[in-house]
Amino acid sequence: MSDLDDLPVPTFSVPGARDAVRALRASQIREVANAGFGIPDVLPFWFGESDRVTPAFIRDAAATALAKGDTFYTHNLGIAPLREAIARYVSDLHGATSVEHVAVTSAGVNALMLAAQLVVGAGDRVVAVTPLWPNLVEIPRILGASVETVALGYGERGWALDLDRLLAALTPDTRLLLVNSPNNPTGWVMTRDEQRAVLEHCRRHGIWIVADEVYERLYYGEPGARTAPSFLDLASRDERLICVNSFSKAWLMTGWRLGWMVVPRGLTDDLGKLVEYNTSCAPSFVQQAGIAAIEQGESFTHGLVADLRASRDHLARALSALPGVDVKAPAGAMYLFFSLPGARHSLALCKSLVRGAGVGLAPGSAFGPEGEGFVRWCYACDPARLDAGVERLARHLVK
Repeated sequence: MSDLDDLPVPTFSVPGARDAVRALRASQIREVANAGFGIPDVLPFWFGESDRVTPAFIRDAAATALAKGDTFYTHNLGIAPLREAIARYVSDLHGATSVEHVAVTSAGVNALMLAAQLVVGAGDRVVAVTPLWPNLVEIPRILGASVETVALGYGERGWALDLDRLLAALTPDTRLLLVNSPNNPTGWVMTRDEQRAVLEHCRRHGIWIVADEVYERLYYGEPGARTAPSFLDLASRDERLICVNSFSKAWLMTGWRLGWMVVPRGLTDDLGKLVEYNTSCAPSFVQQAGIAAIEQGESFTHGLVADLRASRDHLARALSALPGVDVKAPAGAMYLFFSLPGARHSLALCKSLVRGAGVGLAPGSAFGPEGEGFVRWCYACDPARLDAGVERLARHLVK
């Protein structure tokens, strides 16, 4: 026996993440989806993506790039042809935008994280318009910022913003405003007048705006409009505005993880450093697919929006016929965010719908306490699947 045998056995506590990370909300959408695993024939309307695959011309562009060996690192801010294509695209929609203002990212959510890292630090105050995709609210908290929410109201015309309440919350000590329009989950669209008032207010107080505009092309408002109202229509490119966009929605590229940012030139060099320390760059062959999407995809996007508008109207009519359902067709995005019996406990309701009806919806509480009492249904799918889902929901409601 050695002397070492007489030493006390050390005890260790199980290590954990830092407090700000441990306090993050887990995804309730994933929680509902996990409840559906192993259950046959569940109709999944919980995630924000279409049931259609990416168009062939985009997939072919990536396949051609791969065949040519386009598999190496690129510039942190993206390959020049893609940045140039994005600059032309944004200029066409929203006015002159140079390549110097454009950065390519590894998905829209990566762009949101980079935007926050650029301007937000520990102790900063952030204001967000909610209900909201939880990633936007949680990202500043990862960085140690505090987040105050201003909730949309629901009434006869659907979801609406109390502009005076939002402006009152944007005090001089606010560092950043987060706005997602068209909005996930509600489909609410910020009006041009509301954007103008908010922009002027934020200018006066030196407040940054991060505008999540990934659904801008999925807009059903003004006849003939190609895009929802954008802060880019009103602001110069070198003021305190960062606009985030993605290839996921307008070109059905959710799994490709490709996005972009429009930023002031003064941020570009530092943004390149952040991209290096996060992902280094977006995959080269995926960027080639992005060029094809922008340069060849306009007619596809027009057709997609027409299909989504028809699906929105079809589903809204069908749900309105069900007892206890209150639904309004929104002006943007690809969701109906509606109330129905039992939705005051929306997570429990959505789990019961998976098990008892084979219908997968997202609970309103996944988008913050302001979303409780509602559920989200993604209608970007075959109308026959929508009809089957409504039929199952109807049977469940009369049990």
